[in-house]
Amino acid sequence: MSFKPLTPLLSVAPQISEADVALAARQGFRSIIDNRPDGEEPGQPSAAEMKAMAEAHGLGFAHVPTIGGQVSDDHVAMMAEALKRLEGPVLAYCRTGTRSTILWALSEAGVQPADALIAAASGAGYDLSALRPRLEAANVR
Repeated sequence: MSFKPLTPLLSVAPQISEADVALAARQGFRSIIDNRPDGEEPGQPSAAEMKAMAEAHGLGFAHVPTIGGQVSDDHVAMMAEALKRLEGPVLAYCRTGTRSTILWALSEAGVQPADALIAAASGAGYDLSALRPRLEAANVR
């Protein structure tokens, strides 16, 4: 699987497997963030299983379960805290990578301009243009 960089210290991906965790470790990632609620899809590994896989490869782990289309300020704060706490580079994943990208962008809103966040997401293949009003609102606080 190819991991999509948003910054030098954060990449995103769709659902990862045990082989992807091993690949991430070989590529120099130091931590993983799981943005999927347990049981979102049949056959999806649980957060506990993913944490065990990450730890088996010497990687840090955080679980920030977020339902697609329902990203709250609390989720954003949890993502920001995980990014601050975990050693980078970090690989964040969800079902498609979009939710992880949204959580990152919103955690950076107020620090980086909306245009820069949207451009970084676009460079990784994610269109966050519909998120512009929320990103801009955070920049005026």
